[in-house]
Amino acid sequence: MTTPKQPEKHLNDKQPSWLGLLLGGAVKLAIAAVIIGAALLVFRHLMRTSPRAQRMKPPRQAKLVRVIPATKGPCPTVVEAMGPVVPAQQVTLQPQVSGKIVSISDALIPGGIVAAKERLFIVDPRDYEILVQQRQGDVARAQKDLKVEQGNQAVARQEYELLGEIITDEDRELVLRQPQLLSAEAALASAKAALQRAQLDLTRCNIAAPFNAIIQEKLVDLGTTVSLSSRLTTLISTDEAWIELKVSTGQLKWLTIPQKNGDAGSSVKIHNTLAWGPDRFRTGHVVRLYGELESEGKMAQLLVVVDDPFCLKPENHDKPKLLIGSFVSAEIQGQTLDSVFAIERPFVHDKTVWIMDPNDQLEIRPVEIVFAGPQQAFVGEGLAEDERLVVTDIAAPVAGMPLRIATAEGQDVEEATRMAMDEGQRP
Repeated sequence: MTTPKQPEKHLNDKQPSWLGLLLGGAVKLAIAAVIIGAALLVFRHLMRTSPRAQRMKPPRQAKLVRVIPATKGPCPTVVEAMGPVVPAQQVTLQPQVSGKIVSISDALIPGGIVAAKERLFIVDPRDYEILVQQRQGDVARAQKDLKVEQGNQAVARQEYELLGEIITDEDRELVLRQPQLLSAEAALASAKAALQRAQLDLTRCNIAAPFNAIIQEKLVDLGTTVSLSSRLTTLISTDEAWIELKVSTGQLKWLTIPQKNGDAGSSVKIHNTLAWGPDRFRTGHVVRLYGELESEGKMAQLLVVVDDPFCLKPENHDKPKLLIGSFVSAEIQGQTLDSVFAIERPFVHDKTVWIMDPNDQLEIRPVEIVFAGPQQAFVGEGLAEDERLVVTDIAAPVAGMPLRIATAEGQDVEEATRMAMDEGQRP
């Protein structure tokens, strides 16, 4: 059985030609180009015919500020200074007689308080008591010798008068025993002086405080044998303390400095914030100006006196103690300036102030600063009464910028917060 023969296929049957493919791609590209071009034409037309927003300058916003009226009146100057507390009186006691210490006061410990003329030490007085007795015997013998010689002189005078002889003055002094009488009188005077010296040495066995004092050092103990060069104790006066303050020479003209004892100097308020707190202080007064500038900073030096630094008097018991060696700050009250404007230092900007003028615009005005203190500056010229002084810090101040006054009513929360932050960052 034979299989029927299949008809042969021609290789070119149903195969697309390359020319047809090329023509089909060109048609597609042309269609895409037409579409894109039409879209561009439509976009361009829309851009040309669409309405445009006009560029306008934004309205200038007025700066929100606080103002205070400028007021004129008398203002006291205050000069700030710092310095150490030093003793007004300090002494190291030494004995004036030698011997063994047989008694010491119970108050004689560092920090102990003693009164003037209070006995601190007793040197063994027995040797000096014996010496006093000896000198008293010497005085008694000298007095006896003088009386004997006075009797001899009376006898010699009677004999001379009985003889009736005329002799020279020199011979008459010898006959009347004048040299012997002078020698006896001198011996008595010497004996009395020796007795006084012995009695003085006996009193010096009792060593007392020369003034009201606090004990700084105790240098000997009971039983110590001391000599004239021995150091016994160091005392610091409790009646007064000194403070050595340094100020610039340009500030001296505002202060009252006494030229002699009894003159009143500038009063001084003394602070020690770390030890006493911010609200407690002591008071003193200026007594002298040192005759030379201090070597390091070439500053003038003032001497200030404070009474009762250790608060021992009843009226000062609640005040802070001014300890020797502490470093304190001081406010020296100076002269009062008449008719000046007192402005807080943060509101003065490099010898200028900010004023809100009648047109509610910022004016940067130069002023004459008469005195610049730590907290305030005193302006003499450049301001008028009741002008509006700007007390809000402005980041970039420009003369003529509009201002508006911050008030409690009508001020939104955001503005109030921003003002508070600005004022908190004010130098």
